Amino acid sequence: MDARDLIKRPIITERATELMEENKYVFEVDRRANKVEIRKAIEKLFDVKVAQVNTLNQTGKQKRVGRHVGRTSDRKKAIVKLTPESNPIDFFGEA
Repeated sequence: MDARDLIKRPIITERATELMEENKYVFEVDRRANKVEIRKAIEKLFDVKVAQVNTLNQTGKQKRVGRHVGRTSDRKKAIVKLTPESNPIDFFGEA
């Protein structure tokens, strides 16, 4: 599996931006990916050195619109901690 297929998108939330100050970044990843594959993909895509990878499976929530009931998709998130000597990942294009 290609690195771009493995890492779907960064997750930018209030908590995720607080984690960026601690040199941790949150990504939505493919549900079949393991920690080793995630580490290699992040290092290849962003040219950084990864110190630690934590993953969690998030089940979809039940949603209702009128009488119709459905679910949001299940997803897998990865919290990636970079080494102190690595450059930070720039999601917002700030130079």
